[in-house]
Amino acid sequence: MRLAGKLVNVSDVTAARRDEMFTLMDEHYANVRRELFESDLASKQWVICIFDPVSDRLCGFSTQTLLDAEVEGRPVKALFSGDTIIHRERWGDHALSHVWGRLALSIIDAQPGEELYWFLISKGYKTYRFLPVFFHKFFPRHDMPTPPRMKAVMDALALSRWPTEYDAPTGIIRATPSQYRLCEGLADVTPERLTDPHVRFFQAKNSGHIRGDELCCLAPLTRENFTPAAYRVIGPESAARGAS
Repeated sequence: MRLAGKLVNVSDVTAARRDEMFTLMDEHYANVRRELFESDLASKQWVICIFDPVSDRLCGFSTQTLLDAEVEGRPVKALFSGDTIIHRERWGDHALSHVWGRLALSIIDAQPGEELYWFLISKGYKTYRFLPVFFHKFFPRHDMPTPPRMKAVMDALALSRWPTEYDAPTGIIRATPSQYRLCEGLADVTPERLTDPHVRFFQAKNSGHIRGDELCCLAPLTRENFTPAAYRVIGPESAARGAS
Protein backbone atom coordinates (compact mmCIF):
# COMPACT_ATOMS: atom_id res chain seq x y z
CA MET A 1 0.00 0.00 0.00
CA ARG A 2 1.28 3.45 -0.90
CA LEU A 3 2.05 5.87 1.88
CA ALA A 4 0.20 9.15 2.38
CA GLY A 5 1.87 12.50 2.96
CA LYS A 6 0.82 15.71 4.65
CA LEU A 7 2.44 19.09 5.20
CA VAL A 8 2.01 20.15 8.84
CA ASN A 9 2.95 23.38 10.62
CA VAL A 10 5.54 22.65 13.31
CA SER A 11 3.25 24.21 15.91
CA ASP A 12 0.60 21.61 15.04
CA VAL A 13 2.82 18.55 15.49
CA THR A 14 1.43 16.61 18.45
CA ALA A 15 3.52 15.19 21.27
CA ALA A 16 2.71 11.67 20.10
CA ARG A 17 3.86 12.47 16.56
CA ARG A 18 7.05 14.04 17.90
CA ASP A 19 7.76 10.80 19.76
CA GLU A 20 7.24 8.82 16.54
CA MET A 21 9.59 11.16 14.68
CA PHE A 22 12.31 10.82 17.29
CA THR A 23 11.94 7.04 17.31
CA LEU A 24 12.42 6.94 13.53
CA MET A 25 15.56 9.04 13.85
CA ASP A 26 16.90 6.85 16.63
CA GLU A 27 16.33 3.69 14.56
CA HIS A 28 18.27 4.99 11.58
CA TYR A 29 20.94 7.28 13.03
CA ALA A 30 23.66 6.79 15.62
CA ASN A 31 24.27 9.33 18.39
CA VAL A 32 20.74 10.76 18.23
CA ARG A 33 19.89 13.02 21.15
CA ARG A 34 16.43 14.32 21.95
CA GLU A 35 17.57 17.89 22.57
CA LEU A 36 19.22 18.13 19.14
CA PHE A 37 16.15 16.67 17.48
CA GLU A 38 13.88 19.17 19.25
CA SER A 39 16.22 22.03 18.39
CA ASP A 40 16.11 21.18 14.68
CA LEU A 41 12.34 20.92 14.80
CA ALA A 42 11.94 24.23 16.62
CA SER A 43 13.95 26.02 13.92
CA LYS A 44 11.66 24.84 11.12
CA GLN A 45 8.28 26.02 9.81
CA TRP A 46 6.84 22.76 8.48
CA VAL A 47 7.10 19.01 8.73
CA ILE A 48 6.27 16.70 5.85
CA CYS A 49 4.77 13.67 7.60
CA ILE A 50 4.64 10.37 5.70
CA PHE A 51 2.37 7.74 7.18
CA ASP A 52 0.43 4.56 6.58
CA PRO A 53 -3.07 5.71 5.52
CA VAL A 54 -4.76 2.83 7.36
CA SER A 55 -2.89 2.65 10.66
CA ASP A 56 -1.65 6.29 10.68
CA ARG A 57 1.78 4.95 11.70
CA LEU A 58 4.53 7.42 10.87
CA CYS A 59 6.90 6.01 8.25
CA GLY A 60 8.96 9.08 7.47
CA PHE A 61 9.26 12.84 7.76
CA SER A 62 11.25 15.86 6.64
CA THR A 63 11.53 19.23 8.39
CA GLN A 64 11.39 22.34 6.19
CA THR A 65 11.83 26.10 6.50
CA LEU A 66 12.28 29.14 4.29
CA LEU A 67 15.54 31.06 4.77
CA ASP A 68 16.35 34.67 3.86
CA ALA A 69 19.82 35.98 3.09
CA GLU A 70 21.55 38.83 1.33
CA VAL A 71 24.31 37.78 -1.04
CA GLU A 72 26.51 40.37 -2.74
CA GLY A 73 23.87 43.03 -2.10
CA ARG A 74 20.95 41.00 -3.47
CA PRO A 75 18.25 39.26 -1.42
CA VAL A 76 17.73 35.52 -1.84
CA LYS A 77 15.34 32.98 -0.36
CA ALA A 78 15.97 29.28 0.07
CA LEU A 79 13.80 26.36 1.01
CA PHE A 80 15.91 24.42 3.49
CA SER A 81 15.41 20.75 4.30
CA GLY A 82 16.57 19.62 7.75
CA ASP A 83 16.11 16.26 9.48
CA THR A 84 14.78 13.77 6.92
CA ILE A 85 14.21 10.03 7.16
CA ILE A 86 12.11 7.33 5.54
CA HIS A 87 11.83 3.95 7.23
CA ARG A 88 14.13 1.55 5.42
CA GLU A 89 11.19 -0.78 4.72
CA ARG A 90 9.51 2.00 2.70
CA TRP A 91 12.43 3.20 0.62
CA GLY A 92 11.23 3.81 -2.90
CA ASP A 93 7.87 5.26 -1.93
CA HIS A 94 7.37 8.72 -3.49
CA ALA A 95 5.00 10.26 -0.95
CA LEU A 96 7.63 12.51 0.60
CA SER A 97 8.92 13.70 -2.78
CA HIS A 98 5.36 14.38 -3.90
CA VAL A 99 4.52 16.59 -0.91
CA TRP A 100 7.91 18.31 -0.97
CA GLY A 101 7.46 19.11 -4.66
CA ARG A 102 4.04 20.61 -4.04
CA LEU A 103 5.50 22.76 -1.26
CA ALA A 104 8.35 23.91 -3.51
CA LEU A 105 5.98 24.82 -6.34
CA SER A 106 3.70 26.74 -3.98
CA ILE A 107 6.68 28.79 -2.81
CA ILE A 108 7.76 29.44 -6.39
CA ASP A 109 4.28 30.65 -7.32
CA ALA A 110 3.98 32.80 -4.19
CA GLN A 111 7.35 34.52 -4.78
CA PRO A 112 7.32 35.78 -8.38
CA GLY A 113 10.53 37.53 -9.30
CA GLU A 114 12.42 36.34 -6.20
CA GLU A 115 15.78 34.60 -6.44
CA LEU A 116 14.87 31.21 -4.99
CA TYR A 117 16.88 28.08 -4.22
CA TRP A 118 16.62 24.70 -2.56
CA PHE A 119 19.35 24.43 0.06
CA LEU A 120 20.15 20.83 0.94
CA ILE A 121 22.75 19.36 3.27
CA SER A 122 23.57 15.74 2.59
CA LYS A 123 25.29 13.18 4.79
CA GLY A 124 24.38 10.27 2.51
CA TYR A 125 24.49 9.54 -1.21
CA LYS A 126 20.80 8.64 -1.27
CA THR A 127 19.91 12.23 -0.38
CA TYR A 128 22.41 13.70 -2.83
CA ARG A 129 21.09 11.41 -5.57
CA PHE A 130 17.74 13.20 -5.30
CA LEU A 131 19.27 16.26 -7.00
CA PRO A 132 19.95 14.85 -10.50
CA VAL A 133 16.54 13.15 -10.48
CA PHE A 134 14.61 16.32 -9.66
CA PHE A 135 16.69 19.16 -11.14
CA HIS A 136 18.39 20.09 -14.39
CA LYS A 137 20.76 22.48 -12.61
CA PHE A 138 22.22 21.76 -9.18
CA PHE A 139 25.59 22.17 -7.49
CA PRO A 140 28.10 20.84 -6.69
CA ARG A 141 28.15 18.20 -9.40
CA HIS A 142 30.59 15.95 -11.21
CA ASP A 143 30.35 17.37 -14.71
CA MET A 144 30.85 21.12 -14.21
CA PRO A 145 32.30 23.55 -11.69
CA THR A 146 30.02 25.44 -9.31
CA PRO A 147 29.39 28.96 -10.69
CA PRO A 148 30.61 31.81 -8.46
CA ARG A 149 27.08 33.05 -7.73
CA MET A 150 25.94 29.59 -6.64
CA LYS A 151 29.01 29.26 -4.42
CA ALA A 152 28.41 32.67 -2.84
CA VAL A 153 24.77 31.81 -2.06
CA MET A 154 25.74 28.42 -0.65
CA ASP A 155 28.43 29.96 1.55
CA ALA A 156 26.12 32.67 2.86
CA LEU A 157 23.39 30.21 3.79
CA ALA A 158 25.77 27.74 5.41
CA LEU A 159 27.76 30.32 7.37
CA SER A 160 24.58 31.86 8.75
CA ARG A 161 23.70 28.56 10.45
CA TRP A 162 27.08 26.88 11.00
CA PRO A 163 29.65 29.69 11.37
CA THR A 164 32.27 27.46 12.97
CA GLU A 165 31.48 24.05 11.46
CA TYR A 166 31.23 25.12 7.81
CA ASP A 167 34.39 24.75 5.73
CA ALA A 168 33.81 27.08 2.80
CA PRO A 169 36.64 25.85 0.52
CA THR A 170 35.22 22.32 0.51
CA GLY A 171 31.52 23.12 1.01
CA ILE A 172 31.40 20.68 3.94
CA ILE A 173 29.77 21.12 7.34
CA ARG A 174 32.17 19.25 9.62
CA ALA A 175 30.53 16.98 12.14
CA THR A 176 30.89 17.83 15.80
CA PRO A 177 31.21 15.08 18.45
CA SER A 178 27.50 15.47 19.21
CA GLN A 179 26.44 15.19 15.56
CA TYR A 180 24.40 12.14 14.65
CA ARG A 181 25.25 10.00 11.64
CA LEU A 182 23.57 7.30 9.60
CA CYS A 183 23.74 3.84 11.12
CA GLU A 184 26.19 1.41 9.59
CA GLY A 185 24.75 -0.32 6.54
CA LEU A 186 22.24 2.40 5.62
CA ALA A 187 24.43 4.57 3.41
CA ASP A 188 27.41 2.38 2.60
CA VAL A 189 28.94 3.21 -0.77
CA THR A 190 29.46 -0.18 -2.38
CA PRO A 191 31.59 -0.79 -5.49
CA GLU A 192 28.37 -1.25 -7.47
CA ARG A 193 27.13 2.18 -6.37
CA LEU A 194 30.39 3.77 -7.49
CA THR A 195 29.52 3.01 -11.11
CA ASP A 196 27.05 5.92 -10.79
CA PRO A 197 28.99 9.16 -11.47
CA HIS A 198 26.80 11.12 -9.02
CA VAL A 199 27.50 8.66 -6.20
CA ARG A 200 31.18 8.56 -7.12
CA PHE A 201 31.31 12.36 -6.96
CA PHE A 202 29.52 12.47 -3.61
CA GLN A 203 31.92 9.91 -2.13
CA ALA A 204 34.95 11.88 -3.31
CA LYS A 205 33.54 15.25 -2.29
CA ASN A 206 32.29 14.16 1.14
CA SER A 207 34.48 11.26 2.21
CA GLY A 208 33.68 12.08 5.85
CA HIS A 209 29.96 11.36 5.49
CA ILE A 210 30.39 8.19 7.54
CA ARG A 211 31.20 10.31 10.59
CA GLY A 212 28.38 12.78 9.92
CA ASP A 213 29.99 15.40 7.64
CA GLU A 214 27.40 17.06 5.41
CA LEU A 215 27.79 18.33 1.86
CA CYS A 216 26.06 21.65 1.14
CA CYS A 217 24.08 21.60 -2.10
CA LEU A 218 22.05 24.17 -4.00
CA ALA A 219 19.51 24.05 -6.82
CA PRO A 220 17.72 27.03 -8.40
CA LEU A 221 14.08 26.75 -7.38
CA THR A 222 12.18 27.48 -10.59
CA ARG A 223 9.52 25.58 -12.47
CA GLU A 224 11.85 25.34 -15.45
CA ASN A 225 14.55 23.67 -13.38
CA PHE A 226 12.36 20.70 -12.43
CA THR A 227 12.92 17.64 -14.60
CA PRO A 228 10.15 15.62 -16.28
CA ALA A 229 10.84 12.91 -13.71
CA ALA A 230 10.15 15.42 -10.93
CA TYR A 231 6.82 16.39 -12.45
CA ARG A 232 5.83 12.74 -12.75
CA VAL A 233 6.38 12.35 -9.00
CA ILE A 234 4.76 15.64 -8.04
CA GLY A 235 1.82 15.07 -10.37
CA PRO A 236 1.52 15.86 -14.09
CA GLU A 237 -1.05 18.60 -13.49
CA SER A 238 1.48 20.50 -11.39
CA ALA A 239 3.54 21.31 -14.49
CA ALA A 240 0.93 23.92 -15.37
CA ARG A 241 1.81 27.28 -13.82
CA GLY A 242 -0.24 28.00 -10.74
CA ALA A 243 -1.25 24.37 -10.12
CA SER A 244 -1.46 23.38 -6.47
